Amino acid sequence: MTDAPHRRVRPAGPLARTAARVKRLPLWSLIVAGVLLGGLTGGLYGVLKTPTYSATSYVIAVPDEKSDPQAALGFAQAYGRVATQIAVLGDAQVSAGVPVKTLQDSVTAQTSPDAPMVAVSATSARPGQAAAMANAVARALTVAADHTQDSTKVKLLQFSRALEPTSPSSLSPLVTALVGASAGGLLGGLVMLVRPRREHREPTATVPGPAPAPAPAAELQGTV
Repeated sequence: MTDAPHRRVRPAGPLARTAARVKRLPLWSLIVAGVLLGGLTGGLYGVLKTPTYSATSYVIAVPDEKSDPQAALGFAQAYGRVATQIAVLGDAQVSAGVPVKTLQDSVTAQTSPDAPMVAVSATSARPGQAAAMANAVARALTVAADHTQDSTKVKLLQFSRALEPTSPSSLSPLVTALVGASAGGLLGGLVMLVRPRREHREPTATVPGPAPAPAPAAELQGTV
């Protein structure tokens, strides 16, 4: 009788060994790993990302003696909606020194429900360009409003010019690192909840069966 050939057991590869070590790690280590990895990623993003600067110019709607002050508030809302339209940005591109596409991507306008004021904001990687774009669009908006002053009875005036910002408006590396750490910790917690738990098997004790009943005395005498 020949012995069966022995199968050679291949040693586990590095990937399998790493997976086995990961399974043996405690569950809370997933949260720690997520916090560390997320914080590192967020910090690198904040360092490598180009900082952006923001500048804001304000214009105010002033009614004439024949107009209602509430009308100025309504026209300020309307001018805030047209501030980023092509008709206004086309006139602002020359003094801003940038094409209309850049103004469309960088300039926003906001209005207040309580005051007849329009805030024209611009963002750029260069602080001087951000202020120039905001002032150019605000100036073009006031010029466009002057063309319709006879019918609207409302005039737009530049209330405050945009100044060159001294600090970036984008998030600092510390803030992006904190945001990344929070997101990484949350992701690690979700993975911990989804990860299947290891089953703990309790050792089963063997209960001895009942002892056999003794043979009757008559049977014992017959066997002697």
